[in-house]
Amino acid sequence: MGSPNVRRRRGPRVALVSLLVVLLLLSGGLLGFGWYYSGELLDPENARPGYRDTVTTSASGSVSLVESRVTVLPGTWGLAWAGGGAEVGRVTGRSAGTVVRELRGTAPPDGTPVRMETSVWTTDPAQAHDLDYTEVRISTELGDAPAWLVPATSSTWVVAVHGRGGSRAEALRVMPALHDLGLPVLAVTYRNDDGAPPSPDGLYHLGDTEWRDVEAAVRYAREHGARNVVLYGWSMGGAIVGQFLARSAAADDVAAVVLDAPVVSWTKTLELQSGNRGVPEQLVPIAELVSDWRVDLEFGRFDLAVNPPAHRPPTLLFHGGADGTVPVQASRDLAAAAGRLDWPLRYVEVPAAEHTAAWNVDPAAYERAVSDFLDSVDDIR
Repeated sequence: MGSPNVRRRRGPRVALVSLLVVLLLLSGGLLGFGWYYSGELLDPENARPGYRDTVTTSASGSVSLVESRVTVLPGTWGLAWAGGGAEVGRVTGRSAGTVVRELRGTAPPDGTPVRMETSVWTTDPAQAHDLDYTEVRISTELGDAPAWLVPATSSTWVVAVHGRGGSRAEALRVMPALHDLGLPVLAVTYRNDDGAPPSPDGLYHLGDTEWRDVEAAVRYAREHGARNVVLYGWSMGGAIVGQFLARSAAADDVAAVVLDAPVVSWTKTLELQSGNRGVPEQLVPIAELVSDWRVDLEFGRFDLAVNPPAHRPPTLLFHGGADGTVPVQASRDLAAAAGRLDWPLRYVEVPAAEHTAAWNVDPAAYERAVSDFLDSVDDIR
């Protein structure tokens, strides 16, 4: 049996060792959380949408779906499944866990897993809207990236930039309205998209490098007759547009910007998404730190209200009041700061709209707002 002095000396040592073990376990756990969460954010595979809803029955002009948070959303949507797609309209009935919606097209067999998409169409400009287009290749620093070019008469081109995990088909919703204004549309892809070159590390950089692919698209437009451009960005495409305006030597070529549910602060976006996942908001800095280690990001750079770009052209900003993916408050904050920033910015909030669904809720009102805005910009002819 040891002496009392030995036991007294051993007590503090045991406590210190125990504390060190706890700290190591905590730090390892936090690092593991940060690595996992950064992977959810940066890995393109984790951005690919799945098929989480289900068709129950269909009839001529209607389709029944298992009721979910998504299948009850208002407006016009795409219904996508493996190997096919259709367009669904308003909700016409609900009962016993089932939602009935208008259907344009043919639904898949009963029991097919599906998803509702804001993009509506998954085809191309000709099939979706009978618009002539050319498949072109944009020469980026990583290789050629495909794009659709829908020609028109104006010398101002629209460069359309889709969101994270999306595709250039996102621009199909607004192409007819832009075409009616006489504006050519260049709907681009960027690194890690299907058909585009991968980034060297295979990861998204949330706009920190992707803006250079948009710069290549602007250069392509200028080389093919554009006098200036309108940048149009959805979701992460908005973050890409913001970094282009802040960092590209071609920023002065931009006559106007349209942003739809843009990421104007990645920190605020991660805070919202952490709440959706039941993760304490206090852990967001850990995810940011690990993401910074992995792809050399400066998250503060993306907060456009705090770090606005030097070039601030006339901007139309849409956001849905029901957005559960990118916080509407971040867009409100930017709109509130616009006067102080000397940034000519129109803000349109659509109360019932989910993420990038302002068009889907009311296409006519959305297109009217876009047309009125672009008509008001002196440099657009």
